[in-house]
Amino acid sequence: MKLQEMIAQYVAFRKSMGEDFESAKSLLNTFSRRMGLDIDVRYVRAKQVRAFLTGNGPITRYWRREYDTLRGLYRYATSRSLVTKSPLPISVPKMPERFVPYIYTRDELRRLLDSTAVFPKYPRKLQAHTLRAILLLLYGAGLRVSESVALTLEDVDLPSAVITICATKFNKTRLVPLGLELNRVMAQYAASRAKAGHAQRGSAPFFVLRRGGPISVQLVEQRFKYLREHAGVSRADGARYQPRLHDLRHSFSVHRLISWYQQGADVQKLLPQLATYLGHVNIAATQVYLTMTPELLQAASQRFERYAFQEVHHE
Repeated sequence: MKLQEMIAQYVAFRKSMGEDFESAKSLLNTFSRRMGLDIDVRYVRAKQVRAFLTGNGPITRYWRREYDTLRGLYRYATSRSLVTKSPLPISVPKMPERFVPYIYTRDELRRLLDSTAVFPKYPRKLQAHTLRAILLLLYGAGLRVSESVALTLEDVDLPSAVITICATKFNKTRLVPLGLELNRVMAQYAASRAKAGHAQRGSAPFFVLRRGGPISVQLVEQRFKYLREHAGVSRADGARYQPRLHDLRHSFSVHRLISWYQQGADVQKLLPQLATYLGHVNIAATQVYLTMTPELLQAASQRFERYAFQEVHHE
């Protein structure tokens, strides 16, 4: 039997049980191409499989996902005598520690924003007020940086204080309401943009370079790295990565949770709303952002204490 035939049979089996198996199907099809589309299952060697799993870089947590997907395939195949044994490695390498996003403190956020006015390394094409407005939108609305730089003028409805995010990570469009202060900042930027004589057609980019061109994700990330270093914001927990631009989105989510706890809101009831706001397809995707910080733990603990004392009082 050809490897690709065995994979097709296995995918059909998993889908017949009602599973959404598209992601695993894509991975298995990639495996099939790497092994050779016409290869017989008997000739898939352990050395080839090991090379597929390892790749060209260091071992990442994705290795485990690939391994588990292939293990499912070969368990299916051996149980039906399609192969006599699995070519997967017997020993599993130690996985790197799970990446922990950085949650900026409010003092660090203030230092970052204040530094935009005095940061000496700005290239002339990316102006200080533009970077500041982008940072405020990333933190204030929890956007991805790719979503912010892709905004057009017609996406930003300032009178209604709503922005439209098109073609998101999950190919969905969503509406993101803006708070009063954040909408004011966006209005000020739009006014300065118009005063500078930049294009006013609806399809023109909202955030622009000095000469009116679009801004790339890479440029914003590069400038943010220099800005963070200038502001003296760094992590000292031994993590592989220093605080990233994307961590503003994590910080938005955690700070929102803390605020809800402090207000005594029903956090579990509000989580689906946060998932929708962030543009996630389910709550599980949102939970990645809800990194537990001492401040969040304290807020949750205080909320539990109030609940517990109320229960005791009622008894």
